[in-house]
Amino acid sequence: MPSYGFVIDNRKCIGCHACTVACKSEHQVPLGVDRTWVKYVEKGTFPNTRRLFTVMRCNHCDAAPCVTICPVTSLYRRDDGVIDFNPDRCIGCKACLQACPYDALYIDPETSTAAKCNFCTHRLEVGLEPSCVVVCPEQAIIAGDLSDPQSEIAQLVDRHPVQVRKPEKGTRPKLFYIEGDAAALVPTRTAPAEEYVWASSRISLPMVDGLAVEGETPKPGEPRRVYDVRPRPPHWGWQVVGYTWTKAISTGATLASILSYWFASGGEAVGQAIELAIVALLFLAITGGLLIADLKQPRRFLYVLLRPQWRSWLVRGAYVLLVYGLLLGLWCVSLLLGRHLWAGWLATPLVLMALLAAVYTAFLLAQGKGRDFWQNPLLSIHLLAHAVLAGSALWLFTSGRHSVPTWDLRRWLAVAAIGFSGLTLLAEAMTVPPTDDARRASDIIFTGEMRLWFWAVGVGVGLVIPLLLIPLLTPVTDGLAVAAMLFGLYGVERLWIVVPQRIPLS
Repeated sequence: MPSYGFVIDNRKCIGCHACTVACKSEHQVPLGVDRTWVKYVEKGTFPNTRRLFTVMRCNHCDAAPCVTICPVTSLYRRDDGVIDFNPDRCIGCKACLQACPYDALYIDPETSTAAKCNFCTHRLEVGLEPSCVVVCPEQAIIAGDLSDPQSEIAQLVDRHPVQVRKPEKGTRPKLFYIEGDAAALVPTRTAPAEEYVWASSRISLPMVDGLAVEGETPKPGEPRRVYDVRPRPPHWGWQVVGYTWTKAISTGATLASILSYWFASGGEAVGQAIELAIVALLFLAITGGLLIADLKQPRRFLYVLLRPQWRSWLVRGAYVLLVYGLLLGLWCVSLLLGRHLWAGWLATPLVLMALLAAVYTAFLLAQGKGRDFWQNPLLSIHLLAHAVLAGSALWLFTSGRHSVPTWDLRRWLAVAAIGFSGLTLLAEAMTVPPTDDARRASDIIFTGEMRLWFWAVGVGVGLVIPLLLIPLLTPVTDGLAVAAMLFGLYGVERLWIVVPQRIPLS
């Protein structure tokens, strides 16, 4: 089977951008986005300096994470090894943008669907080379079949030391660089700058949820990025933050509803269970609304269920939420009708589905291989702790509305949930990040510019203040404790979603 790939010969590249222009012309790529672009990096101090030209594009990986995470098979691997895409299926979920470690995908502003280099498949199928290869004046871009030992590209890879970007990701990329330099191939070696050569004004760095992608002024002698495309804006913002928050509230309320039904006494137990179940349904509906609102093609949201690609946790999660919602609806009906036998049958499967709904996002984020911070194995425990925290807060609130506050099971559960959440955050803060990108995100959250948001809001407001208020045993302090717990939970989820996206991928 053929396996097509690219070689970039940095011994020849002159940084002329002919490949970028040819690609834009061939595919009518809109302004502001690029399938192929050239990054300039300078090293050294005058007069001992060197400028590196690095062509960036899709790596057409043999184990492409964008294909795995795509929920509707919009991205797929052809028989010749090219990673192609079908815009007619794309729902604009932006998961592929998070999965790609090479920043190769973008959302087309005209079609609102994902797009990237597709190896000029329309030319490949009629025996022509990609347009970037044809136009390169120095023959610095070589494309061909890596599996054919007689091909030029196979001989270059065999005879010369070559480099690939981020080999540790295990994606088996097929974009090789001859004399590639780490200063140009590793994005964090040169941070996005606010001014570039030939730029007549300062570049406006993109924002997400109020946080800007960081620009840095390199120190003398350090490698510096002197020309590049505009830094990519982060792809998931307040809608995804809100989805993780509302889902934690929904699943937590469901668990609290079942616990209230099992362990509380009398008609009060059923009343609280019904209230909590209704709250869970409401926040589940908001969760679904936020997920659809975040899509660039919201009218295609049913494609996730009707055209599923089962390796994607977006698909698995959608079905988990669907089954969870059906069981939760039946639970509400059984409680409202007083069908306690039905409720008894539903309780155990509903607990299991609520737990799975609470934690499946950790597996989805883990498929986002471009964001190293999300690869933390503690993330599923983190999400479970937040669901338990939200559920204990809501149970405390509903119990305070029905009776005089006393020190009972609900209060013990709230204290235990605060302790569980605190220990989980402490474990995450103490975990040694396995990669430089994960360490950078971790430093921003725990010791860097967002440390006050984490320690003051996430820990102080979300955990410490409720722990001080709960023993006071008054309706007012209970209400304040519940509000603080939910606000702190939102603050932490915002950091966990937004900050990792500030680490550049190209």
